Amino acid sequence: MKILSIATASLSLLASSLGHAQGNASSPSTVTSADVRSVAPAMDKYATVVLEGEIWRRPDLSARDRSIVTVAAMIARNQVIEMPAQINRALDNGVKPSELSELITHLAFYSGWPNALQAVAITRPIYAKRRIGIDQLPAVSPQLLPIDVASEAQRATSVEENFGSVSRGVVKYTGEVLFQDLWLRPALAPRDRSLVTISALIATGQVAQLGAHLNRAMDNGLTKPQASEVLTHLAFYGGWPNVFTAMPIVKTVFEKRPG
Repeated sequence: MKILSIATASLSLLASSLGHAQGNASSPSTVTSADVRSVAPAMDKYATVVLEGEIWRRPDLSARDRSIVTVAAMIARNQVIEMPAQINRALDNGVKPSELSELITHLAFYSGWPNALQAVAITRPIYAKRRIGIDQLPAVSPQLLPIDVASEAQRATSVEENFGSVSRGVVKYTGEVLFQDLWLRPALAPRDRSLVTISALIATGQVAQLGAHLNRAMDNGLTKPQASEVLTHLAFYGGWPNVFTAMPIVKTVFEKRPG
């Protein structure tokens, strides 16, 4: 398989990069509530009363989904200080090790290899401590999910017409790697893969593709109340400006969809 050959050829470079990431960020310290109180006591109050007391308990998004949104936002923004605590929380909230592995792989493409490598370096000791082995992780080359031929043809035609003369490489790998391979890997359900994608886009203010990906997310099963609650959650984890930048696009998607 062409993609597997490319991956094998670049294995030594990836290992070298991973070693560098581990050397720099293998054990970031989580800031405790006492630490926050010693510097910003009002922030600690908001964290305790609002973020933990209200946001994480709001009913329109499950604790598992909130963990997916939170970890995706932190990887996308390369915010490592709280990542160990949130990765542990995600596993406690029902995110499977295989799903977390696939989330990191997905964000290597949507947030960049360096950000994903930081997440690998932080997640590795957590997996080791929990005795999560390779047998609990996704296969390198699994049987892919069925592709929606008509939808993929429409996407490919649009990308080719708009950007074929700009970058043949981007057009090629968007089709061959992202939508004909990555998006079809079965260890992360399409709805959850979409949730990861829109969370990363909103949290980093990358809204140019948000409309398309939000429509895809809702086609994959994300409900309007859930999408709305993603915005509420990310206001805290990605910042109010990024969420307000995304809201006009989300509003347009909501208005154009039936129901």
